[in-house]
Amino acid sequence: MSLFDIAELRDAASFVRQYVAPTPTIRWPLLDRATGLSLYVKHENHTKLGAFKVRGGLTFCQHLMGSSDTRRGVISATRGNHGQSIAHAARQFGLTATIVVPHGNAVEKNAAMRAWGAEVIEHGDDFQEASEFAVDCAAREDLIMIPPFHRELIRGVATYGLELFEQVAKLDRVYVPVGMGSGICSLITVRDVLGLDTEIIGVVASGADAVAQSFRAGEIVETSAAHTFADGVACRSPNQDALDIILRGARDIVTVGDDQIRRDAIRLYFSSCHTLAEGAGAVPLAAAMAAKHENINKKVAVILTGANIDRTEFARILAGDT
Repeated sequence: MSLFDIAELRDAASFVRQYVAPTPTIRWPLLDRATGLSLYVKHENHTKLGAFKVRGGLTFCQHLMGSSDTRRGVISATRGNHGQSIAHAARQFGLTATIVVPHGNAVEKNAAMRAWGAEVIEHGDDFQEASEFAVDCAAREDLIMIPPFHRELIRGVATYGLELFEQVAKLDRVYVPVGMGSGICSLITVRDVLGLDTEIIGVVASGADAVAQSFRAGEIVETSAAHTFADGVACRSPNQDALDIILRGARDIVTVGDDQIRRDAIRLYFSSCHTLAEGAGAVPLAAAMAAKHENINKKVAVILTGANIDRTEFARILAGDT
């Protein structure tokens, strides 16, 4: 059973469009030539926050304003784009935002969250530890805890999937990054509501493969660590609700290595499309290329979920550092 009907999705799209213009889906000739594939790039890196997450923060805060909860402060944990989304949306609705990030988080993502008005707290060595600390802070400070996966986040994020399937008809396959699951679950939801048979393939980093292991096992598998520079997919403890949707609706969850992400995807995006891709945003392209034999003569889309990569990291990648 789908999380939403088509009316709910179109209502969310109408609301989100007041703040975020629809992003383009582009087929780049140089990218097709370099990969030997027919690729459609959904440019969520073109949103005003440089990532798809902006959509979910808006619908979540809209939902809060319509609820009976009188608290005026929210808190969440993130590695970056979710936090920017919450900070931006909180400002639009007159809420205060506290964002918890792990130590060593991307400097420029932290700066962006602060620029949108959030208080940024560094705690823990990874997202999981930051998230647990945020839950404790919410109880202690009487703040509304915004989880990384929630129905109202999905409702907003789903608007990018609605745009994609309206922009490109009869897609055979879509590759999408998987962190805590809002991106892939929203895509599955839209696909099913529209009655399409497009295959959806989730992509994670090989050093952070908890979701892939969970997909294979059919149940939650937690890992002790998540080692990847692609922070948006650095998940070691998957969400059960997200996994249930993934198990029902994804064709597969595949892994790519950090070298593939850097060399095969981020650099290629820049050279063939003159576009920026952060690590998590580039994993779909790396996966589509790795499965080239399966994708030849197929109509394939890749979701470029974000452009928020630190400039020092980007410079190293362009210079050939792996």
